[in-house]
Amino acid sequence: MTTITASERALSEGQLKSRANRRRLLSKLPAIIGTIPMMIVAIGVFVIGIGFTIVLSFTNVKFFLINIDFVGLKQYDILWSTARWVESVKHIWFYGFGHIALCLVGGFLLAVFMDQRIKAEDAFRTIFLYPFALSAVITGLVWQLMLDPIWGLQAYVRSLGFSDFTFAPLADGNTALLGMIVASSWNGVGVTMAILLAGLRGVDEEIWKAARIDGIPTWRTYISIVIPMMRGAVATALVLLVVNVVRTFDIVIAMTGGGPGISTQMPATYVIDSINSRNVGQGMAAATIMLLPIAMLILIQFFFRWRASLKGRTT
Repeated sequence: MTTITASERALSEGQLKSRANRRRLLSKLPAIIGTIPMMIVAIGVFVIGIGFTIVLSFTNVKFFLINIDFVGLKQYDILWSTARWVESVKHIWFYGFGHIALCLVGGFLLAVFMDQRIKAEDAFRTIFLYPFALSAVITGLVWQLMLDPIWGLQAYVRSLGFSDFTFAPLADGNTALLGMIVASSWNGVGVTMAILLAGLRGVDEEIWKAARIDGIPTWRTYISIVIPMMRGAVATALVLLVVNVVRTFDIVIAMTGGGPGISTQMPATYVIDSINSRNVGQGMAAATIMLLPIAMLILIQFFFRWRASLKGRTT
């Protein structure tokens, strides 16, 4: 009767593990091959494109790859001394806070409504997600028509006999941004609801049972227990909303064209106008500034994930 030593047993177990690892790798090989084109596009379009944008922001190039001279931070000095750019930054902050707040609050309330296991849930989900399926241009045109003083809500109410009724937010520079916030939030609240609903459905039912036994009010359970447990879904929704705010362009062109005056100008419209006027260096400097809030948000998210992983290793 042959005996197997500990070293032989360890060797055989190592061989079995290596074979199992090779099998797993081979099973994943088609998926890896399938992702190669996506990786090439991501590296070629996004990474190289972003690097190209940053490099050109330090030049005085007027048209792509023609008469490129490096001028350091000159384009950024010009950028922040331009009144139109400064105004567009103020507008994006106001618009961004309003849009994100409405989408998060509205999306969460809709998610809570959908989480009650209502009848015809699929129909309601389709209705709430329908605006997101529309392009920003279509959304802008629809809301422009509704807010138009001649064809929209004002004209309809006046036709009912209220001749003094006035409601034309897009015609007033003080209220035009508010009209854009409402329109863009209508477009984005549905997808926010879908993300937060996935987070709600991930909460263990035992949490609710324990809260009911302890007599905790439902609203308190949501605020103190459920929402902190949904931080992953909330973070995902927040990143998507911030990206959507930073690249706001289509809805501006469709609804106001940046007016009245420059009351609804956004950084993206400044970038496009700079490039169209053959001032590429200035446009790239503005585009680089637009990248910063997204990059900071992603870095913060990675930092918290890294901290969570460290805590997981120590426990």
